[in-house]
Amino acid sequence: QVQLVESGGGLVQAGGSLKLSCEAAGRIFGSSTMGWFRQSPGKERTFVAAITKDSGRTYFAESVKGRFTISRDYAKNTVYLQMNSLQFEDTAVYYCASGPGIPSWLIARSQQYDVWGQGTQVTVSS
Repeated sequence: QVQLVESGGGLVQAGGSLKLSCEAAGRIFGSSTMGWFRQSPGKERTFVAAITKDSGRTYFAESVKGRFTISRDYAKNTVYLQMNSLQFEDTAVYYCASGPGIPSWLIARSQQYDVWGQGTQVTVSS
């Protein structure tokens, strides 16, 4: 049973933009913190951004602050990752994830998220 489905990845030149989407099953979306992680070949999966379920507070990895934004649309059960000023180093598979009741000090830890999407490839050409 697929519960998180990402879309929007692709090939873009450095300096360009992409917007990723993650559609979630309703029972997940309404009760969870939603996050984005990424993984490059041979590297560990790392935190990119997250948004809480109540206040909509957002969190970002230092490497993407000022370039990426995260938002959620409750009517569409969808979370978005808007990526601007993309760099070669942003090339990775991007994963959407959800987790219930994640405290702020643990929001960047992948172990706190219990449902994951299949991933979408983002490739930035230099």
